[in-house]
Amino acid sequence: MKRQIICIDENKCVGCGLCAKACHEGAIDIVNGKAKLMRENFCDGFGDCLPACPVNAISFIEKETVAYDEEAVKEAKRRGILSNWPIQIKLAPLVSEVYKNASLLVVADCCGFAYKNIHEEFIKNRVTLIGCSKLDATDYREKLKEIIRNNDIKDITLLIMEVPCCGGLKRMLYKAIEDSGKEINIETITISINGKILNRE
Repeated sequence: MKRQIICIDENKCVGCGLCAKACHEGAIDIVNGKAKLMRENFCDGFGDCLPACPVNAISFIEKETVAYDEEAVKEAKRRGILSNWPIQIKLAPLVSEVYKNASLLVVADCCGFAYKNIHEEFIKNRVTLIGCSKLDATDYREKLKEIIRNNDIKDITLLIMEVPCCGGLKRMLYKAIEDSGKEINIETITISINGKILNRE
């Protein structure tokens, strides 16, 4: 069938990922540092991604393609959006293709239960690593340092709870970045025990 979908100009794309975050259907992925329409049957043709693109790399085209599959989109959302496995910090590989030009999400275990939209808002389009500085009884500084130092990590998001024990995970990660010798942009987001975002820094 012929219908309207989006088209991404890879020459203009800077790989920021804002379009992928704006796409509620999950049709866009960041592949090798460029946004790509990976699932044409997920693209509804409304173009929520267009205004999110800071370099005007996205436009509409009309082409022969598959129909928009709303049920497939709903099923994908029900399944979740993990892009890597294992996700436990202690089990994660030190070097992997999955880290290449990746946005890394380091998450305190409890966040997955406290924040209901964690998949759509944080896990989507990121490589996820989870851990607990209190219950895991291990210091993750060295492991995280090696992952950061030996891979092409683009940026890091740290998602922690407001409870005191999460401060340990924050200290470990910040020290790991420092010891890696790399300059990587990091955003720390704190979640309350009732599942609200308290602050971003």
